[in-house]
Amino acid sequence: MAKLDFNDDSVVVIIGSGAGGGTLANELAQKGIKIVVLEAGALQSSATFVNDEWKSFGQIAWLDNRTTSGSWRVAKDFPNLPSWICKTVGGTTTHWAGASLRFQEHEFKARTTYGGLQGTSLMDWPLTLGEMEPYYAKAEDKMGVTRTNGIPGLPGNNNFKVLHAGAKKLGYREVHTGNMAINSQPRHDRGRCMQLGFCFQGCKSGAKWSTLYTELPKAEKTGNMDLRAESHVTRIEHDDKGKVTGVVYFDKAGAEQRQKARIVCVAGNSIETPRLLLLSASNLYKDGLANSSGQVGRNYMRHLTGSVYGMFKQPVHMYRGTTMAGIVRDEARFDTKRGFVGGYELETLSLGIPFMAAFLNPGGWGSDFAEYMDNYTHLAGMWIVGEDMPREGNRVTLNTNFKDKWGSAVPNVHFDDHPNDIAMREHAFTQGQRIYAAAGATKSFRTPPYPSTHNMGTCRMGASAKDSVCNAYGQTHDVPNLFISDGSQFTTGGAENPTLTIVSLAIRQADYIAKQMATRTI
Repeated sequence: MAKLDFNDDSVVVIIGSGAGGGTLANELAQKGIKIVVLEAGALQSSATFVNDEWKSFGQIAWLDNRTTSGSWRVAKDFPNLPSWICKTVGGTTTHWAGASLRFQEHEFKARTTYGGLQGTSLMDWPLTLGEMEPYYAKAEDKMGVTRTNGIPGLPGNNNFKVLHAGAKKLGYREVHTGNMAINSQPRHDRGRCMQLGFCFQGCKSGAKWSTLYTELPKAEKTGNMDLRAESHVTRIEHDDKGKVTGVVYFDKAGAEQRQKARIVCVAGNSIETPRLLLLSASNLYKDGLANSSGQVGRNYMRHLTGSVYGMFKQPVHMYRGTTMAGIVRDEARFDTKRGFVGGYELETLSLGIPFMAAFLNPGGWGSDFAEYMDNYTHLAGMWIVGEDMPREGNRVTLNTNFKDKWGSAVPNVHFDDHPNDIAMREHAFTQGQRIYAAAGATKSFRTPPYPSTHNMGTCRMGASAKDSVCNAYGQTHDVPNLFISDGSQFTTGGAENPTLTIVSLAIRQADYIAKQMATRTI
């Protein structure tokens, strides 16, 4: 691995190594650009991952203190864990399920399509599906997404077979084992899925795409990347003209370091990215870096979520096989006759017994709870993924009453459901229960939303510096050599799992950065 000098101000510094940061690092390294990747978490591997829910949670989850506010259920049930993301090399690509879906055309034009929905901050993306399609294609090939590039779908486990049986009886048409970035056959020097069932705990077989063992090793082989694990960035610095000049971070030993940079790209997820910009406030940027619009931290989206579990007379063993390889896509359409704008996906989901006990009915107990836990092997499960509405009041701010171990204010995540979110969730719950009833369930249970990995918004892209943080390439309006390189740049959330879009935007951003560097524009 390359070792780049702290004073080398020609490098691109990337903060975070997940779907956005890890992909961007490889794309730039392949173009001959020197990269320093700063990752707050430790380096794990397929060998060190553990197939145990609680041990794995402690190994790779982001457990630094956070606070929550707002009327959402998560604020009551998990006040210090608003999201289930990772603090490890590879970021949340170590934990994600692998679902890789393209946004639909109308979802890039949410404001135009949905109208001026009261209580929202809907805005069209400064991008179209047509502009994104070439990058989606590159990402699907890179990630090995099933049902693209001639790659067959994954086999269906029992959890999927139950979903399929019920959905088909209700007349749903687009029901299959998903577009998954998990090898259904050997590809790109990685083996096929072994159906171990611990997708959320880090893939021990390496079949699931993760920047940990795909993008980052490839970048390392170029000799252009210096990856520094356990390096927690606390602020981004700039000169008297407002141009960023480098970052300050604490290394593994706890020593403060300063890395100079020509360009800084922030890919710390939609909570840590705005937090870092707000922590980097200065006399020149009093409200936080790149925040002349006042939009840094605002428009936080997490996808409308919830789960449905059905109980059956015969064993299902939903935990055997790929966690989320099963989907009903019909409800992702735009159809206001259902009583809401936007749409949602229904995806198979199984949780291990420890997380089932924690998430089935947080804080609850009693005979119903005990019956579901006693019949764990007879359960089938699905997860709702729906487009929640962006709202300026849903935001990440600094809670100065609490400090982390580096002396920085912790992030507070505030969220209130919009009436459109509530209507969509009710529709999805009903349809989920209907699917299981049609498949022969004796009863079913609605599980409330719990910490999600789908964090989006907070540094959204847009055409104007007045109402957005960055442009269509993730380049901040205020600071030309500062980029947003993760899901924070999403203008709206769509109904689809966000990772494929994050990777596609990173590929596109790398092309743009390389061109700007070559012409000395930045």
